Amino acid sequence: MAVDTLGAWNQENMGSRLLADGASVATAATLVAPSITVIDSTYSTANLVDTMSSVARNQPASTTTSGLAKFGAVSLVNVSLALYKDSQFTQMFGTIAARPLPPASYMLLAFRDSITIFASFNLPPKVAPMLPTSVEHHFSRLSVAQFTVPALAQLWNSPLHLLGLDLYNRNGITPVRDRVRKVLLDWPITSLARMCMVIPAFGIGATVNNNLRASMM
Repeated sequence: MAVDTLGAWNQENMGSRLLADGASVATAATLVAPSITVIDSTYSTANLVDTMSSVARNQPASTTTSGLAKFGAVSLVNVSLALYKDSQFTQMFGTIAARPLPPASYMLLAFRDSITIFASFNLPPKVAPMLPTSVEHHFSRLSVAQFTVPALAQLWNSPLHLLGLDLYNRNGITPVRDRVRKVLLDWPITSLARMCMVIPAFGIGATVNNNLRASMM
């Protein structure tokens, strides 16, 4: 049974535990996105938070967390790198001459990525116990939640993504009605495309990372 004792620190085998964190990240990232530093950094941060939390709370090394500290740390790293990546891609592939992203676009894209992080690292452990036990005849409930929750979150994320891009591509006085029409038109296909991106990154990637980390600790 896990012991949550703030006065004691579980520092046993710290070197091997940190190596396990790194190996889990490298394997997961190589499987789903070998060239994207954002994924590497995101899982590295998540694993480091889990390891430091298990040390501070004197819990088993394989313990994972789903609290605000993890959300804050992972979001800070992921959103910072993702916004830089998105700003470069938007300027390269936008429909107008390259220019800096407007602040409103940055805010929308940051909110988009924060929702994805929360749905990928914080919600699955909370949703899994709510799923019917019959699911476990085929897969663990946590695995099902890890694949479905981040994917479904893209239904909420895609309008933020589309509006952020539209504010960049159609700078100037564009009626709100026209922006809403554009977002609604592209919402279904964009949601599907983002699901196809998120399922490997935060479904397969997270499952491989968590299982490998647990087995190596």
